[in-house]
Amino acid sequence: MKLVYNVEDRPQTNQLVVFAFQQVLAIMAATIAVPMIIGNGMSSAAALFGAGVGTLVYVMFTQRKSPVFLGSSFAFIGSMSAAFAGAVSVQAGYAGLILGALFAGLVYVALALTVKAVGVHWVNRLMPPVVIGPTVAIIGLSLAGNAVGDLQTSSATGEPTQWAILCGIVALFTTMLASTYGKKNAKLIPFILGIVTGYIVAAVLTLIGNSTGNAAMQIINFTPVMKLVENGVTLSTFFSVPDFTFLTAAKGLADIDAGYIGTIAVAYLPVAFVVFAEHIADHKNISTIIERDLLDDPGLDRTLLGDGVGSIVGAFFGGCANTTYGESVACVAITKNASVTTIITAAIECIIISFLAPFVAFISSIPACVMGGVCMALYGFIAVSGLKMIQRLDFEMNRNVFVVSTILISGIGGLSLTFGKITITSVACALILGIIVNTILRGDPEAQDKQNKY
Repeated sequence: MKLVYNVEDRPQTNQLVVFAFQQVLAIMAATIAVPMIIGNGMSSAAALFGAGVGTLVYVMFTQRKSPVFLGSSFAFIGSMSAAFAGAVSVQAGYAGLILGALFAGLVYVALALTVKAVGVHWVNRLMPPVVIGPTVAIIGLSLAGNAVGDLQTSSATGEPTQWAILCGIVALFTTMLASTYGKKNAKLIPFILGIVTGYIVAAVLTLIGNSTGNAAMQIINFTPVMKLVENGVTLSTFFSVPDFTFLTAAKGLADIDAGYIGTIAVAYLPVAFVVFAEHIADHKNISTIIERDLLDDPGLDRTLLGDGVGSIVGAFFGGCANTTYGESVACVAITKNASVTTIITAAIECIIISFLAPFVAFISSIPACVMGGVCMALYGFIAVSGLKMIQRLDFEMNRNVFVVSTILISGIGGLSLTFGKITITSVACALILGIIVNTILRGDPEAQDKQNKY
């Protein structure tokens, strides 16, 4: 893939701000969704701040060589819920969030030290392209239901409607047309153009729906914006400090005992090992896009340290353990902008936006159907990126067919395992099954190595 901006390139300042905001929009919906799902007063603005700070930590550890954004991890939703369920108070639950992220981060640190000691070649042997390729595809395909569900849903009523689908399709088509036929600048910001166009259509339909009483045409939920307008524009309503997790957690430290710490450890530690597999898949994917093996340079040990420490720092402020985002990787691939400076600027913008109540309110008002339309392109591109990894494999060999088919079918079928409060996601189950099948059916190691060379 010929990149417009390579890893070390720096776009002009005026372009940089816009390119970075596009990354913000790409990761925004998922990042603020996690605290909304968990509830218990968690702040979306704080999660956004935590994602920005965590990304800066990641970029520092990876020596500005990996154009990846960290955001709130959906894999830890069950763990976060367990932190509140097992706490004697909400404040203790917040302390549990930070403690859990610390446990998960320490797993990454331990894995990084192991990789540093023994090297990364065992990873390439355990997870060659025949395993990683379909796993990356599953990361995109497993999100298909989310994209289509959002595409059909009105944010104003929460009900499916054909008008919501129209807005989502407009956003999707605008994104695709801008990326395919647009001039250079348009090709670099297709998601911004898609979201803005979809939002305008949704706003027009919502105004018509409000004036005519047609609930089906009411697409946008303007409640967050209207609250700010009703309160008037003052310094306190424009500039608001997020409810950082550590502030609430400090009040619950006295309610933590050894039993609760054990509960947090059991909830978080196994999931960290599962997310480790997705970490490798994401970095394999971005490596093919930028045509540089990030597992060698800056090294898997550094990406793991960046991800682990970034998660700890992110949870300290926002409560959510972070992870590398496929949406960010897809945004890099589609726009052909792999500039790490863009990622850094996006992280800084997230931090700034988290303090600006009107921006948070406006972004929260972007209808789900519009984001669903854009995410169809994002998630689809992740899936295609994975399939591209296996296009040169020999599928006349039954072994390759069995490995790929096992991963695809188990992943698309949604196979997952739950042990108490711990859930192994469909992506992780698919990857584990693929590794087992590939190991069982592995033939001559030398022939395997030759086959997997591009």
